[in-house]
Amino acid sequence: MNTHNAVVIVHIDETLTDKEIQNVERELSAGDGVQAACMHVRTRHLMVVDYDSERIKSIQLLGQVRSQGLHAELIGGI
Repeated sequence: MNTHNAVVIVHIDETLTDKEIQNVERELSAGDGVQAACMHVRTRHLMVVDYDSERIKSIQLLGQVRSQGLHAELIGGI
């Protein structure tokens, strides 16, 4: 199966605890088309999401973050 790897950065407005970060990462990573979602300890408002752009769109990823009650926006892809 071919994958169309893409990366997007999601800015989360709230300051999250370690447990909350882990929950957001776990929820996104479990989604169809997502290879990984992670935040670094030094950039706790920025989540990097690796995904297959043919299976899920970045706007859907943003929707998943927002559905967890968070305020967030896409700030770019790499």
